[in-house]
Amino acid sequence: MKHELKLYCEKSRLAELRVFLSGILSASGLNEITQNQLILAVEEVCANLIIHSHDCNPLNHIELEVHINQDTIIFEIRDSGKAFNIIEYKSPEINAVIKEKRKGGLGLLLVRKIMDKIEFETDPSFNTCRLIKRLKSK
Repeated sequence: MKHELKLYCEKSRLAELRVFLSGILSASGLNEITQNQLILAVEEVCANLIIHSHDCNPLNHIELEVHINQDTIIFEIRDSGKAFNIIEYKSPEINAVIKEKRKGGLGLLLVRKIMDKIEFETDPSFNTCRLIKRLKSK
């Protein structure tokens, strides 16, 4: 089954994203903790795109497709902003973040821990980030 959302690049739209994902995931049979983890991961990627790739420009948008299969959920996030490759991103050391009392910087680390696989593609028109969760994973 496939679900689609066009999300304009305003931080206030993240609430709309959470409602959209909650509706889909509540019907998936996943436990509440897993549902909340998946929402957190997708929201983190979308928030980073809205803020860093689109500078919160409400004229821009990102597109989200959610594909639910028997054994996987795939979140495909497409945009035409500045490219960012989550796979090549080097997460900061947690101890350094704590020592510097820095806010932020750990969201993508969470995404990597929550998802089973992350794929990234870019072409002249679009960037695509695919977050994959196996439903049978532990």
